Amino acid sequence: MEFTSTVDAEQLRFDAPPETDVRFHGSPGRASDSRSRRHHLPDPVEADHTYDDVSVDYRLTTRLRRGIDRLRRGTDGPDHERNGS
Repeated sequence: MEFTSTVDAEQLRFDAPPETDVRFHGSPGRASDSRSRRHHLPDPVEADHTYDDVSVDYRLTTRLRRGIDRLRRGTDGPDHERNGS
């Protein structure tokens, strides 16, 4: 699954630099990642500074790690046959 978003602003001002953090909670067996790309906006931003013509592109992706379905089913793949059943 992938989620993308773009935020644009003619002007953006911070009274104080924001405290940001991205954490992934939930099911083990997932590979997740998030990335952002800033335009005309430094990292970190400065307090009491106005930034003009800014945009931020954000992308969040998550997927099942390879093999997690087989582990949950107890099989090695679609052609797996259980012996002694």
